[in-house]
Amino acid sequence: MDFLLLLGILLAYMIGSIPTAVWVGKAFYNIDVRTQGSGNAGATNTIRVLGLKAGIPVLLVDVLKGFFAIKLMQWFLISGRGEPYDAYWLLAASVAVVIGHTFPLWAGFRGGKGVATLLGVGFGLFPFAALTALLVFIVVLLISRYVSLSSLAAGIGFPFLVFFVFPADHWIFYALAIAVAIFLPFTHRKNISRLLSGTESKLVLKKKDHPEKL
Repeated sequence: MDFLLLLGILLAYMIGSIPTAVWVGKAFYNIDVRTQGSGNAGATNTIRVLGLKAGIPVLLVDVLKGFFAIKLMQWFLISGRGEPYDAYWLLAASVAVVIGHTFPLWAGFRGGKGVATLLGVGFGLFPFAALTALLVFIVVLLISRYVSLSSLAAGIGFPFLVFFVFPADHWIFYALAIAVAIFLPFTHRKNISRLLSGTESKLVLKKKDHPEKL
């Protein structure tokens, strides 16, 4: 049983390590998105560099990585001990899949900032809180056009949703929600500096600026 759960942690990391942005860029455009734009291997930089046709699939897959890692661990828990909900193992899977996305095995340990994958984890563990956080992200993005600011607003607000609006049923999930609010500012520390200095780039979509598919 313990071997099965440890396997789930390893698989969560490997799932997170799928470098969606890097593979899409290289396969269809012969471009490594980490060499252009912000240099980040995530959906936002993919949209900036390659456009929505490339960025939206990257976004969806990165979200699904987090969601699938949680559901896989829940399935392992049911198979191993008949318990569909074990907070500690689910926390470990959450951490593993996000670390995989941020430091991907398959792409030289240079990945994204973990926002989309964290959202997928959220949908797996706190679906209503995650959906509300997504709405916060969209509203802030529509107003500001800053993806980084929108991610920070959603991430920092997430613990308040879990604590006061959609309470979790185990203390470890409160700790996870707080960790999200700490992790996102850490991965966005350069963006925060640019926001404070007024040099952060807004999300602007100009189809003519994007490269053609191979």
